[in-house]
Amino acid sequence: MVDHTVKAFDEDITRLRGLIAEMGGLAELAIQEALEALISGDDELGQQVVARDKKLDMLESEVDAMAVRLLALRAPMAGDLREIIAALKIAGVVERIGDYAKNIAKRVGRIEGRSRFEPLTLLPAMGEVAAEMVHDVLTAYAARDPVLAREVIERDAKVDAFYDSLFRNLVSHMVENPATISSAAQLLFVARNLERIGDHATNVAEMVHFAAVGSYPTDIER
Repeated sequence: MVDHTVKAFDEDITRLRGLIAEMGGLAELAIQEALEALISGDDELGQQVVARDKKLDMLESEVDAMAVRLLALRAPMAGDLREIIAALKIAGVVERIGDYAKNIAKRVGRIEGRSRFEPLTLLPAMGEVAAEMVHDVLTAYAARDPVLAREVIERDAKVDAFYDSLFRNLVSHMVENPATISSAAQLLFVARNLERIGDHATNVAEMVHFAAVGSYPTDIER
């Protein structure tokens, strides 16, 4: 009976990890496609990103329900308890990452003069770093890898540097080209969303570190 119970619990944990991985994959895809739609002006692709966000919401609800059930029925302790609590928190953060990607996709039809709007070309590189952070932090979660989690945390400074550079670039562009103020403001919003995605990936990395070793990587400067 004990062996059966342990096996069933392990299967539940595996299922929980699988749901988180699926959420991460959807969030990563949403970031990539939202930026692709923004750069190209592809409204249809942007709408697909917005519509797919409902799937992330459903998966988060499934993770929440499973985590609560495991806490109530299994009374986990130590590492198992940390695993479930981390999954519960991570699901909420990944859902928020999806929301940021959805917000970016909603800006597709609000950018004018794409071919002449140079700041627009700077966003893909920032988005690539943010998407890689999301990918790597979910890899760290699946492998319970605190080292990779710390690397993701350290990489957040690169996203912040991108944001600072884009902010200065866009403000200068608005001053020099008043007709672009509306579009530049939309791109500032997009850059801010990407910066927040990096912050959220960092939050997940801290939870992964906690789940793996029982402590937060507080010695890393944020």
